Amino acid sequence: MRSWIERRRGRQRRRLWQQCRRRVDELELPEPFDAAEFIRLLAVRRGRPIELIPVTARPQLPCGLLVTTDRADCILYLADTTPLHQQHILLHEAAHLLCGHHENPGSRLSAAEALLPNLSGALVQRVLGRTVYAEPQEQEAELVASMILHRVQRRGAPAPVTDRQLSWADSVFGVPERPGPGGSGG
Repeated sequence: MRSWIERRRGRQRRRLWQQCRRRVDELELPEPFDAAEFIRLLAVRRGRPIELIPVTARPQLPCGLLVTTDRADCILYLADTTPLHQQHILLHEAAHLLCGHHENPGSRLSAAEALLPNLSGALVQRVLGRTVYAEPQEQEAELVASMILHRVQRRGAPAPVTDRQLSWADSVFGVPERPGPGGSGG
């Protein structure tokens, strides 16, 4: 029998999945799909510029970074990676905007300063840089980015969320395996 905590976690995952699906279903996606064009449309929808800034990889820095300044949102992404990886990075960072994460102050100023040494620290209001998928905002952004890509690939009606998909999400985001009846897990 599943514990109260496991049932609660399951309800939270389903709510997150449904919330992200609704958000993605409402999006206007260009056809054929292009991440840069999608972000251009998002900027128009939000009434605020979004600048795409390619950067070279550096140790200890995330693959992508969302920097919000007084005049624009800037998405920094790796220039020296595959086009598919670049697309996912762009969508992940755009998902932070879609989900309103940029409205919650969180500072990773040192990462922004390393990537944009000419940008004054006072100009940067919020920086959302990630290197792990443990935080709820990271999980939500990753799920939205993946759902956008899935929608682009399928261009059809979404199927209901399955326990297998939730199990996959648990493994990606580091939620420990649940032990079976009478077992210790693993």
